[in-house]
Amino acid sequence: MFVRPDFDPIALSVGPLSVYWYGVMYLASFLVGWALANARTRLAHIEWSREQVGDFLFYVVLGVVLGGRLGYVLLYQPGAYFAHPLHILYVWDGGMSFHGGLIGVAAASLLFAWRGQRHWFDVIDFVAPIVPIGLFLGRIGNFINGELVGRIVHTPVPWAMVYPQVGPNPRHPSELYEACLEGLLLFVLLWFFALRPRPRGVVTGVFLTGYGCARFVAEFFRQPDPFAGFVAFGWMTLGQVYSLPMIAIGVALMIWGYTRRPGIA
Repeated sequence: MFVRPDFDPIALSVGPLSVYWYGVMYLASFLVGWALANARTRLAHIEWSREQVGDFLFYVVLGVVLGGRLGYVLLYQPGAYFAHPLHILYVWDGGMSFHGGLIGVAAASLLFAWRGQRHWFDVIDFVAPIVPIGLFLGRIGNFINGELVGRIVHTPVPWAMVYPQVGPNPRHPSELYEACLEGLLLFVLLWFFALRPRPRGVVTGVFLTGYGCARFVAEFFRQPDPFAGFVAFGWMTLGQVYSLPMIAIGVALMIWGYTRRPGIA
């Protein structure tokens, strides 16, 4: 059993200005994502230039930040934020929704595709293999912040952690579980899957299905949000409820992609 280190959420302070680790992880995810996207442009079946990648990154940043924050506000704690609207701007305190960020990126991709006269699925199939690295870094940020902690361990495991700010009981380091499942494992799966041409929409379908399944499993080890608790059947969390449509849409996209006349993404 380990005691989680008492991380300072502030990575760097210069006078009155503070840089939070949460923001550092978001910046790192965009930089790594940009590098990986440029690497994908070297594949024979990918018709993207480095200039287009740079332009698309601007859309992705807006989609992630605006969608993630508004998604958290609307999907998780609308009453609390509508009572204190200024708190919506306090992104350094955490509070970003992956599902909201996904919708934001989808909307930003749609706008980019429309302006560039591309098929929407060509755009989201291009970016889907890169997203899990951002998820990995985001979960590391959650771990540093000491948020989204795991459930209390009832069957001892050697990697259980004590979060002093939460209590003395050992807990699952659920942020690290999610970093490995939704991040590293899904990245490896998608990256190698997308090295070859696939029918349009299939890469996105694999991402949605893979993330939805990984998140659904990880939620069994994550402490339910205190403002929501269990929302269905006495055991399902909000994260699990929001993941089910992702799995359904992902499976539908894979079936559609492989049963229609193939358009290569």
